[in-house]
Amino acid sequence: MATLRELKGRIGSVRSSEKITGAMKMISSAKMHKAEQALKRLLPFRGQIQTIIGNLLSADAEFASPLIENREVKRVGIVVFGSDDGLCGAYNINIFKGLLVELEKCRERYGSSVDFTLYPVGGKMYKAVSKLSGSHIRVEVPEGIHSKSTGEEVKKFTFDLQQKYLDGIIDTVEIIYMSYKSVSRQILRSEQLLPVVQETLAGNDVTVQCRPYIFESDPNTIFNSVLPLFVLSVMQETFTENQASEQAARVMAMQSANDNAKKLLEELQLEYNKLRQQAITSELLDILGGQVR
Repeated sequence: MATLRELKGRIGSVRSSEKITGAMKMISSAKMHKAEQALKRLLPFRGQIQTIIGNLLSADAEFASPLIENREVKRVGIVVFGSDDGLCGAYNINIFKGLLVELEKCRERYGSSVDFTLYPVGGKMYKAVSKLSGSHIRVEVPEGIHSKSTGEEVKKFTFDLQQKYLDGIIDTVEIIYMSYKSVSRQILRSEQLLPVVQETLAGNDVTVQCRPYIFESDPNTIFNSVLPLFVLSVMQETFTENQASEQAARVMAMQSANDNAKKLLEELQLEYNKLRQQAITSELLDILGGQVR
């Protein structure tokens, strides 16, 4: 049985842990709200691009771009998003499981001989996917890219991926990430980034303005200028959603740790009080026993 001194030390440690997890929860919550605001600022950019593309597609013109042309898939590039820091619960584990599912789906779709190039975003995700490196799977760490990358770094990475696709180094690009819905709800998503699926160019929430337009230059030239920006907007949005989802997962993990610390503190305090009462009772019995003698 633990002594009073040992229990007092444990109680002090648990109280310190409770304060630390509470502070970490507040910090993560602030970072999550910052990412939420950044995500809201990105939405008008993507919305405007989709509106332009929607108006172009509604025009009576022919469109062609290597970014929308399907070809035989022999090499698949997968950008898998994770975190650089820990203490976010099963966040990275769930994404890694989603990656394994996506690998199997690609093998079923394109054949067992298809080659994969994995682009992990975040140190924790790199450690996980590096174990998969081997036959038909290559892990390539994007230079200067991490879970907290700036807009310019994301832009460079996105255009590098586009160039690899255009050069035939990879035939299709998939992205796997946690889509942010709320602090308690993030959904694992897998999307095709390249080639761009035409159905996604004009979302359901985009209203095409049916007005007569004079295009300068021709519509196809404008389309090919705007399409890379659409791909960039998707990637920027994904990076920001990943940041918001990571912090939301950390908020929930810290809340769970804080709740566990409070529960443990109550149990230790109860045990301490019982042991203290027992010690007091024993001392009183010794005193009374001495008086009787």
